[in-house]
Order: sequence, then structure tokens, then C-alpha cells
Amino acid sequence: MKPIVEYSDFRQYMRDYYEERKRCSVFSWREFSKVAGFTSSSYMKVVCDGKSKLSRVGVERTGAAMGLVGFEMEYFRAMVEYGQAEVEAKKKAAYEKMLSVARTHKVRVMEGELFEFYDSWHNPVVRELAPLMPGATPGDIAKMCCSEVSAADVQKSLNFLTRAGLLKKAGQDAFVLAETSIRGTPDATRLALRGMHRQMSELATPAVDLPVDERHFSGVTMGLSNESYRKIENVLDECRRKIIAIAAEDKDVDQVYRLNLQLFPLSKKVKERKNEEV
Repeated sequence: MKPIVEYSDFRQYMRDYYEERKRCSVFSWREFSKVAGFTSSSYMKVVCDGKSKLSRVGVERTGAAMGLVGFEMEYFRAMVEYGQAEVEAKKKAAYEKMLSVARTHKVRVMEGELFEFYDSWHNPVVRELAPLMPGATPGDIAKMCCSEVSAADVQKSLNFLTRAGLLKKAGQDAFVLAETSIRGTPDATRLALRGMHRQMSELATPAVDLPVDERHFSGVTMGLSNESYRKIENVLDECRRKIIAIAAEDKDVDQVYRLNLQLFPLSKKVKERKNEEV
């Protein structure tokens, strides 16, 4: 069974623990629940199936039943909080706690780089810009960014990107793009990307004032059904894939751009409102 710090889903960890115990000995959901101190014989399975949550007391009982102690128990507590939090801020705080516990004990958390990469707009911009400027100092790279960023922040990004394998050094102050990509579970990816989307939306506002031959802004306000929304969503996904393919084939890159594809509601659903009034 993998170390606990290679998990971000506490239910998956519990499920794998159960399967491991079952493989090595006679073990059942009834036994698992009993050892954890729950009266319901199927409670552990109900939790693993996502049909119930663990209370604070339940977290302690479950961790003890799985033999977790020290930093592993601390990590499990944070992982449960991450998995059960409904508010984005609490979810992110719990994940950061998981990372903190892992780093303190010099172990790596899967998807840790995912959160660090999307924590600041500096990282994706520096990753694209640094290979275009061989021999440039962090200060030189900072001056090429349209939005203000310090040389120290650029250096921090360069250190992270090389450590994570997203950039490779090709000599003194020279870098090349690595093939490595950052991926995580869908839930972790969505959470990590939300902050980046907010930052990039803020960077888009001053870009409206750029010359029209350097930027492209367009939009349409329209009424949609859920079915039409899904169809448009698929068209946008296909468009994004085609644009990525065009960029990948470009052999004469001289500038870093950001493309935001945004489709979002400007009103609540009218039908739901009418149903409330009935």
C-alpha cells in the first residue's frame, strides 16, 4: 500500500487500507467498523462510498483503527478536512496543511507541485518567457512582464520550475522547456486552477487598453438552456485544443500570451425562480 502522503483522497486511502487488510487476512467492513468503534456494521463502507462524513471523533477513531500515529495521523486529519470541506477557502487551507505536514517530515505529496504552480501567475509566464531569453537575469525577465513583478519573485519561480522539472537549465541563466506536465486528480486540479483563473482575469482588465492589433476582446450576451450550454462548452473545449496545437507548432515564438475562454451566468435560472413562487 502506498504511503499516506501519496494520497489526497481520504476515502481512497481508507478503501485501499481495507483492501490491503482483506488481502492479507480475514477482514470485513463489519470488522473495520467495529475496530473503529462504530455501532453500525457498515459505517466504514458508507463513508468510503461518500454517503456519510467522518466527525472529528470519527476521524480519531478511524485513524487509530488504521494504526496511524504521529505525522501520519496529522496528515489524515487534514486530508479528511480537505475532502469534506464545502467552502473553497477551508478546502485550500486544509490542503496547505497537508503540504506543510509532508514538508516538515521531508516527504513529497502528490499534486503538491500542482498547487504551487498555480499559486501565482508568475510561474506559467516565467516558464514560457525564460527559454526565450537565454542569458537573461531574473531582473531582465521581470522587466519583460506586462504586469509588475520583482526580480526576487522571478528567481523564486525559476527555482520552483527547475525543481519541479518544468524547466531545464541549459547553461548559465539559460533554460529550455521540459516535457513534464503537472497533473492531479480532477478535484485538486479544479481547486488549484480557481486561484489562477482569478489572477488571470484581473490581468485581463488593463489589457483592454492595449492597441487593438495586440489584443483581441469580444463577447456576446445570450439566453441559454442547459442543453445549449453543454453544446457551447464542447465547442469551446475543441477550440482550445486547436489553439494549443497551433501554439505547439510555432517555431518562432517571441512573446507570451494568455487566452481566457470565459462563459458564465449573468442571471439566476428563471424557471427555478418561477417554481419558488408557485
